[in-house]
Amino acid sequence: MRAAQAADLDSYASRLRRLHEALSDGGRPVAEGPRSVISSSWRRSLDAGVDLGTRSAPPAFEGQDIREVRSAHPMNGLLPIITGTLLGAADEGDQILLIADAEGRVLWRDGNHRTMERADEVGLAAGFDWSEQAIGTNGLGTALATRRPLHVFSSEHLVRALHIWSCSAAPVIDPDGGGLLGCVDVSGTTRAMHPASVALVEAAARLAESHLTLRMLERDERLRRRHERQVSALRGEPGALVTVTGRIIADDDARQWGHRIRLPEVGHRVVLPDGRSAFLEPLGDEGFLLRLAGPARGPVLTLSLLGTEHPSAYLEGVRLPLSLRHAEILAMLVLNPRGMTAAQLSFHLYGDEGNPVTIRAEIHRLRAHLGRTIAAKPYRLTCQVEADFLELKRLLAAGETAPVARAYRGPLLPRSEAPALRREREELEGQVRARLLRRGDPDDLWAYTETEHGRNDVQVLERLAATLPGHDHRAVAARIRLSGGDPP
Repeated sequence: MRAAQAADLDSYASRLRRLHEALSDGGRPVAEGPRSVISSSWRRSLDAGVDLGTRSAPPAFEGQDIREVRSAHPMNGLLPIITGTLLGAADEGDQILLIADAEGRVLWRDGNHRTMERADEVGLAAGFDWSEQAIGTNGLGTALATRRPLHVFSSEHLVRALHIWSCSAAPVIDPDGGGLLGCVDVSGTTRAMHPASVALVEAAARLAESHLTLRMLERDERLRRRHERQVSALRGEPGALVTVTGRIIADDDARQWGHRIRLPEVGHRVVLPDGRSAFLEPLGDEGFLLRLAGPARGPVLTLSLLGTEHPSAYLEGVRLPLSLRHAEILAMLVLNPRGMTAAQLSFHLYGDEGNPVTIRAEIHRLRAHLGRTIAAKPYRLTCQVEADFLELKRLLAAGETAPVARAYRGPLLPRSEAPALRREREELEGQVRARLLRRGDPDDLWAYTETEHGRNDVQVLERLAATLPGHDHRAVAARIRLSGGDPP
């Protein structure tokens, strides 16, 4: 550092010390105070009741297992990128690396051991709360509060116990939803830190965000491929494919509503930026098909029955959780579009022990939710139906392979013991498995092993282990499952 810069820094530090003395006497930050971002942080911290004499950050996870919090947090998957970029430099520079969640709670810490011992004195460690509300102005907390990279120098910390520390921090922003995921920070004693270190920390945060963006784009492409038929079926009708975070990733008219819509907190009706009303038809738990609402369009019943113990129906964008019995009835009516009597439904679902009176009572309850979409004499569905298992049957009939692997999420109503549905489930499972073993590539086979029934399929796992390179993570997982263990 040049002599002139050092003199300027010493002058700034002296001014900050005088301001701290004034604050200790009950004063407030003034115009001649620290730079604006720090002055604003001081005000927020004082308004939150932070005591300048606080000796340490408070614990953040009392009664919680921090290991469980870490493993479930999105930042966990970014550790190799962040530590690979920053840890070596931090250790060599007598500094420590910290990674916190969006609330400022430190989840991981590593770096120079002597510096970590010193950091323990002020709670600059995993398991402590470094939000502005907890410990005042600091790199982690203030970077999160402002959503911008920041270097906090020595006496810029509001709490006096932190004046021997300086830190550089940068928030990590979720490219999908736009919210904060967490923060990356490098801290050291004042003599060990240089303000330019914020550029390196920011680079690590942006690298982590780029990794998240790549994964997001891969998910988008899988979603587009899986549901390309639904988007194509719009046939000029205004609509779009929307992610669970509200991003529009495919539509009939490029970006007519922008890149994102605001998802409703309740229900599935949305008001678009141009003022028109639309429905969000759920596509499993992956996203939505957005369609304009209109009186000329009849109701659409969407059923999600594959690979789930909690089947559900959607009618005009409204989600209706289904009991197993109601899901079984709807599945039978879908498979028999011409209709079925109560006696036929009872026999196919429950055999000789079935009771048509029970079926009539259950359909009466169903009609309370689905209204006139269920007609009587015989019982039948009178609306347009879109069901995940129907789409799977269509793809199998068309001779598709890759789309089958993407559409198959697991067996049809896996808890159902109804004879007719058990036969349908076994037939679908057998067709999917045979198609993938005969014509599936490794991506298709791996998609099948990610379902509950395919997870430990020996023949599929052997095919993956034999065809993939030995270092491929899917081949490694296949070998571990074949040996009876669980993949890492």
